[in-house]
Amino acid sequence: MTYAAVLALFLTLPLGWLLIRVLRDLWSCWLMRRCVSFDRRAYTVLLLHIVLALVYTTPWDNYLLSKGVWFYDPQRVSNIVLGYVPLEEYSFFVLQTLLTGLWTLMVRRRLKVAEEPAIMPRQLRLWSSLGVFVLWVCAVALWTAGWRPGTYLTLILGWALIPVLIQTAFGADILWVQRRLLAVAISVPTVYLWLMDWFAISHGVWQLDPLQTTGLALGGLPLEEMLFFLLTNWIIACGIVLMLSDTSYARAQALRRSGRIRWWQFRSSH
Repeated sequence: MTYAAVLALFLTLPLGWLLIRVLRDLWSCWLMRRCVSFDRRAYTVLLLHIVLALVYTTPWDNYLLSKGVWFYDPQRVSNIVLGYVPLEEYSFFVLQTLLTGLWTLMVRRRLKVAEEPAIMPRQLRLWSSLGVFVLWVCAVALWTAGWRPGTYLTLILGWALIPVLIQTAFGADILWVQRRLLAVAISVPTVYLWLMDWFAISHGVWQLDPLQTTGLALGGLPLEEMLFFLLTNWIIACGIVLMLSDTSYARAQALRRSGRIRWWQFRSSH
């Protein structure tokens, strides 16, 4: 079993089903001139997340492979390697973002959760982002201290919690209001990708260094891999929900106006 075969086996059907729904909306919009069901902004946000996934994940993934935290059987991947990472891995960055993103957009359309204001939004943003920040500091401290069995775990937390911190600091209250949507948007692709990951590891498509992992596992699936897919799907789903929120847009506009006023006051005082 090769890496490409794993991607084809697990992602062809769900992505095909989701993409057929997108094409159906495009047909309705462009050929029948009824654009009620096609949200251009939503798909633009999804494309932006794909670009961000590639840009943000590439250096981190290259570092993991360079340190041997996890590795591939060279017989199971192509000879096209950029840095330390094979082409199939870059493809997976795109495919996971596309899968979780399209699923999130479909769930968002179906549930249609009203954007009601959260109770004490500033306190919610403050305390939730503070909690994420403390967890991030602990992870970085453990990594710099040289806790070898926790290498992969701390690298996941140190890398993934940065965008989570930005999301919670900006819109934890928005995400809380949308918690029902996010629960479905995150849990379904996460469990599905856990299954894919368990299959790939059990068939030797990729492997983890036992000296750089905790050894904790559930049903043969390492804790670190479970955490990785949970956090990456969290980042994708929450990012899309925040970028499509009218409350987020109004908040961003207010922050931009506030920044302009402060810059003008600074310039005027000097």
